Amino acid sequence: MIAMHLRKPVATYQDILNLPEGVNGELVGGELFTQSRPANRHFTASTNIIFDLTGPLGRGIGGPGGWIFAHEPELRMSSNIFAPDIAGWRTERLPAIPDDTHMVLPPDWICEILSPSTASHDRLRKAHYYARAGVPHLWLVDPQLKTLEVFRLVGEHYSLVQGAEGSETGRFEPFDAVELALQPWWIG
Repeated sequence: MIAMHLRKPVATYQDILNLPEGVNGELVGGELFTQSRPANRHFTASTNIIFDLTGPLGRGIGGPGGWIFAHEPELRMSSNIFAPDIAGWRTERLPAIPDDTHMVLPPDWICEILSPSTASHDRLRKAHYYARAGVPHLWLVDPQLKTLEVFRLVGEHYSLVQGAEGSETGRFEPFDAVELALQPWWIG
């Protein structure tokens, strides 16, 4: 008797395009991962983080500028397609956002807002691929626990370099030129 192993088909970009409205998709390691629109805690954290960064770091209002930020950009890195919650590029690497539907230049910073249904995927699978693509900084923000974890790429892996919670205020890599207050990121 001959043993047969059936291979799982590799997902394609067409699989993302075929998703119903309101469902987001990513291709990670040849697999399609889907998630519904984020809940209010997630959305509030994401919106307030990008608001806090864009003024001083994006537009140079009360800070040094030098960054471009994108909310849920489509990142094509190798054969993977990601949609992180927020991504940022230093303007010396990316002077302007290209007029495309996607980005191929890996960002200098990625922020993932964790939710119960996506936390392990963001922490394990996506972080692994972000490190392989050479993304120097990764933030993991948990609006339920009210925590910020700041990671720096060291070699081929991320190392936790800072953490903050609740209503703490601080300077967090790679944006240590400005002080950020965590309290506005949370609901309740």
